[in-house]
Amino acid sequence: MRTFTFHEAQSLLPVLESLLRQSMEAKQTIESVEQEFSDLGERIFINGGTFVNVLAYAKRRAQRDKAVESAKNALGEINAVGVQVKDLDIGLLDFPCEVEGEIILLCWKLGEEALTQWHSMEEGFAGRKPIDERIINAKGSNQ
Repeated sequence: MRTFTFHEAQSLLPVLESLLRQSMEAKQTIESVEQEFSDLGERIFINGGTFVNVLAYAKRRAQRDKAVESAKNALGEINAVGVQVKDLDIGLLDFPCEVEGEIILLCWKLGEEALTQWHSMEEGFAGRKPIDERIINAKGSNQ
């Protein structure tokens, strides 16, 4: 597992934010199209059949497939860097960071201007605490 210093993680935020937004938008598209298809299936079942605009649904399926690829690519790039996507609905990322021989997670949520919180590997989001000087000054093992 790659670890980041506070400053490395902070410097990655602009690029990661863009990739995260791309993934979140793709997820919304996928969910929207799947809901449309589910609704169509329900209408067909209830009505015992119905007229389907096949061309329109083919276009929507193509949009969904494109969104799936977009999400896979963006999430793949985030994961390749070594950052953990914890929640795609709210845009939550964790950066493993070594501080005094212990691995902690620097925690960033979409909409936050900077890294300001961390938590232990066991605590998760609910256990977030403010980043202190000890974390800011940690050198990490990957430098």
